Amino acid sequence: MAATFIAPAPPAPAIPACVPLMTFAEFEQLPNPPAGHYELHHGELVTVPPPRYGHHRIQQRLVRALWAAVGDSGEASTEMGFRALPDMEYRVADVAFVYEDRHQSIPLDGYLIGAPDLVVEVLSPSNSAHEILDKEPLCMENGAKEFWIVDPVRSIVRVSPPDGRTRTYKTGQEIPLLFGGSIPVDSIFASQ
Repeated sequence: MAATFIAPAPPAPAIPACVPLMTFAEFEQLPNPPAGHYELHHGELVTVPPPRYGHHRIQQRLVRALWAAVGDSGEASTEMGFRALPDMEYRVADVAFVYEDRHQSIPLDGYLIGAPDLVVEVLSPSNSAHEILDKEPLCMENGAKEFWIVDPVRSIVRVSPPDGRTRTYKTGQEIPLLFGGSIPVDSIFASQ
């Protein structure tokens, strides 16, 4: 009787090692990265690269327009860090607005708890669709009254309010602000 050769089974694919989730307390102890900043997404550490100059210019235009519209009703700024959830989350909004009463309640050595009232994300090459699709509901379910996505390539701004009726604004239109007034889309993208 002839012997039969049975080939060995191929090796099982390597299973990636589980990365332990990080708490906010652990996150807060990290040293700053050499460039950019860290965020905590559902307990996972994420390194966000620094914004490019065109991205920064759009952020600055938005902040100036918000300041002109808000007067003393709140605080508008770039790169605002916040804790949408009590633990395992720390995000940074490209541009944010917080009503004055909330702004005054943030401890100088602490963090904004919950999402800013307005969160604006300026799309850049480092953004993934997954990241934006994750951040929008996180913000809207934890205090944001609007979430904007600014697309410099298409010169459009997508505004999502809590009622779910997302609207896209383009060149020649004005974006109504939740606290009154409006911002012309053209002023955001003027000679990017």
